[in-house]
Amino acid sequence: MLYTDGAAKGNPEGPGGYGAILQYVDAKGTLHEKELSAGYRKTTNNRMELMAVIVGLEALVRPCHVRVTSDSKYVTDAFNQNWIAGWQKNNWKTSTKKPVKNVELWKRLLQAMEPHEVEFVWVKGHDGHPENERCDRLASGAADGEILLDDDGGALV
Repeated sequence: MLYTDGAAKGNPEGPGGYGAILQYVDAKGTLHEKELSAGYRKTTNNRMELMAVIVGLEALVRPCHVRVTSDSKYVTDAFNQNWIAGWQKNNWKTSTKKPVKNVELWKRLLQAMEPHEVEFVWVKGHDGHPENERCDRLASGAADGEILLDDDGGALV
């Protein structure tokens, strides 16, 4: 399981952060968890939502089935409504022929997904889902942190 959330204060173009929780239950039934987060000086909520999924998938060391649970319709609908296939087919243009925003992150996400079988599940944000609430705290805490990275439009770490 991969739970993700992004946050931005003063969206768009304020400080922001992402939070992700990887969970795995081994053959003995033991739960293993890893939390990931980082903050950025100037970014958007959508970029942080994407980064949470990207960083979570990039942290995996071998191919596996991953259920990504997110409160971001921007992320989940891109796959569940098959927008991403249309964008790729139309050379990264929307149905209204406008350039897809955050295309470098969408491409990075597709690359991170490549070795895995990934499904996307949407949950309502701020509705008591325990892992989503934890990811929100991770993302908000990272956005409020003292160590903030630069979002240079592509090479987010």
